[in-house]
Amino acid sequence: MVIPFMTLYLTSDKMGYSIGQAGVVFGLFGAGAFCGAWFGGRLTDKIGFYPVQLITLIGGGLLFITLGQMKTYPLICLFTYVLSFVNEAFRPANTTAIAFYSKEQNRTRSYALNRLAINIGWAVGSAVGGFLAHINYELLFWVDGFTNIIAALLMWVFIKPVDFRAHHKTATSTPVLSAYRDKIYLLFITVTMLFACCFFQLFTNLPVYFRKELHFSEPYIGFLMSINGVIIALVEMVLVYKLEGKRKSMIYISSGVALVGLSFMALNIPAPGVAVALAMMIAVTFGEIFSMPFMNSYWVKRTHPSNRGQYAALYTMAWSAAQTMGPLLGAQLVEHRGFVVLWWVVGGVSLLAAFAFSRLI
Repeated sequence: MVIPFMTLYLTSDKMGYSIGQAGVVFGLFGAGAFCGAWFGGRLTDKIGFYPVQLITLIGGGLLFITLGQMKTYPLICLFTYVLSFVNEAFRPANTTAIAFYSKEQNRTRSYALNRLAINIGWAVGSAVGGFLAHINYELLFWVDGFTNIIAALLMWVFIKPVDFRAHHKTATSTPVLSAYRDKIYLLFITVTMLFACCFFQLFTNLPVYFRKELHFSEPYIGFLMSINGVIIALVEMVLVYKLEGKRKSMIYISSGVALVGLSFMALNIPAPGVAVALAMMIAVTFGEIFSMPFMNSYWVKRTHPSNRGQYAALYTMAWSAAQTMGPLLGAQLVEHRGFVVLWWVVGGVSLLAAFAFSRLI
């Protein structure tokens, strides 16, 4: 709920920060996420995915509430970094948990199911968040904080801890390669980070473009953001079920990434803003559906239970690094060259990433 409105919050009349300063804050969010993902991956391999998820959900909830009370720029920067560190440490543990509870033949669908839950939350959060932001931006931080804490309570009540060390011992004895020495995987991570830098414009600079250039209201921006989650909730599981195992994952990944790039380029089409924005959100969502579930299944296939935290950490770190570079570079590009140049650059880089993924087949 907070993330799609964070840039709008910082650049609002009440806060009064520039889009460049907002870009720095998102850069710190990405930096904290990058460090938190690395730490979360190491901690997952040491103590297991269950306690890491529980601790980070509670900690993240408290930090969301705290961040909403910060008004000075240095404190906003500091608590944004700490929040993202704790929040992102959750992800390697969560993706490792999904791999633990699923089977190889339904793993892509398992990740798609997890994304379904996330995107239902995204759809509801964006829609409700638009109305809350219209009333008072601080409400976003309180609601986001309490939903984190409630998620931790639900996990503690309904999911029992597992002995992850026993699972490691019973796993098939195969040579275990460190994720940091897997050259093909490192190349995959590099290209993923390149694509993610472009994709994160969707949640940071795109809402600002909608408000400043197309003059949309916060509730309508929330509606547009919610389209992403609604389509994923209705379509992704069925589509992944139809596609899983039919072709190599990289075919779907490269196709989806290319569609995302073309979607951003479409924002420069000289047509009515409402129609272009709506079509763009639909197209970029289908690009996400084709690419991201299969990215997860690709990296999990390369893992062993004893090093899965490393692989999960690197994958999460790629997205976290993109949260640093993407919004920061995008915001600076907007300030010096404008949104038209941003969408051409983002689209072009995404198409380059699509080509690089296709070469990994």
